[in-house]
Amino acid sequence: MLKTFKIGGIHPPENKLTSGGKIQKLPVPEQVIIPLGQHIGAPASPVVKKGDAVKAGQLIGQATGFVSANVHSSVSGTVTAVESRPDAAGLLKPCIVIQVEGDEWVPEVDLSEKIERHTDLPKEEIIKAISAAGIVGMGGATFPTQVKLSPPPGSKAEILIINGVECEPYLTADHRIMLERGEEILIGVQLLMKAIEVKKAVIGIENNKRDAIEHLQSLAAGMNGIEICPLKVKYPQGGEKQLIQAITKRAVPSGALPIAVGAVVQNVGTALAVYEAVLKRKPLVERVVTVTGKSVKNPGNFLCRIGTPIAEVIKAAGGPPEDTAKVIGGGPMMGRAIFNIDSPLMKGSSGILLLNEKEGERKPCKNCIRCTKCVSVCPMGLEPYLLMKLSQYNLLERMEEEKVMDCIECGSCSFTCPADRPLLDYIRLGKARTGMMIRNRKK
Repeated sequence: MLKTFKIGGIHPPENKLTSGGKIQKLPVPEQVIIPLGQHIGAPASPVVKKGDAVKAGQLIGQATGFVSANVHSSVSGTVTAVESRPDAAGLLKPCIVIQVEGDEWVPEVDLSEKIERHTDLPKEEIIKAISAAGIVGMGGATFPTQVKLSPPPGSKAEILIINGVECEPYLTADHRIMLERGEEILIGVQLLMKAIEVKKAVIGIENNKRDAIEHLQSLAAGMNGIEICPLKVKYPQGGEKQLIQAITKRAVPSGALPIAVGAVVQNVGTALAVYEAVLKRKPLVERVVTVTGKSVKNPGNFLCRIGTPIAEVIKAAGGPPEDTAKVIGGGPMMGRAIFNIDSPLMKGSSGILLLNEKEGERKPCKNCIRCTKCVSVCPMGLEPYLLMKLSQYNLLERMEEEKVMDCIECGSCSFTCPADRPLLDYIRLGKARTGMMIRNRKK
């Protein structure tokens, strides 16, 4: 029987339209806009100024705190501006704008296709290389990887869990890198195991990716301590706490981190980036992005430089269809609507979804019929109908009591609601306000 998590979960239509398409390399754009805050934590501080010449792989933003990440140029050219530019939501964020001139890389980066396999390195050297390369969680959370690899005093990792679930409908970028870059991913897993000093790693992959499961099982056959674990198809199994429970049967306590149960979770894309950072000396300057939608002419998975305008990536997939009603950054469940398609791709950009008018239509909100479907599908055991009502009335203390901060914003409640109530929208708003209240209390 296939493993899965215990509480809640749903089965939205998969719509994996691009799972069979090989990764396509997108041409280098004429200009990139590289945000200095592409990660959870403090934004990086610019170390270049207008008029400076830069090369691909060069450090242009220095991490400014423990929870922060370096930012590198993804192209070679001239810095034309260090200023605030609108992000995907239309909010101004500090960025570095570079006009592209050729494609010259810093000399230390190894761009050859030769696979390096020397993983016998000290943990300190591995973590230092990861930190220097600006690696963050590639599944969308963008938590600086070196922080995850440095557990607090008194905590000890027992198992490394690699997230190859990719449970969001439509997205297939992780699926493709498992098929096309499988050996490099496994070498990255070995490096991560060394970094946190564990003997066991489990790669969790949902059973709708049998080709990826079989491919990695064959590659891992000669590698000690690495197990490929097929999982039952159920959303949101890619959530850290759900994945940990599915694989280890351990439940992460409310408000705690995975290390509380001895687990460290990393995405397959992060493992690939770790391989490139440590053994190829290549910073995180490009990633695979799924561009898809039922009306998209040429949906596919594209290897893109960080900072490429989203409009350029959509153009590579055939341009926006005439019936496009909404552009989503990420998948349809946890992704967010993109206000500005001239904004850049970032380290956490896993997909761009173009919804047609039928899919993008927001139905009128009706009265709650007390069916409790939202409660039954919540993977965190919360009461979404109640949290929405509390958010509407701004009852933040009560929201805290009802554990709104445990919400992983998966959208299962909104998806299953027969009254079309925007549960997640209100919960997300209330969660943000509650989090601010908690932080202010600690000052």
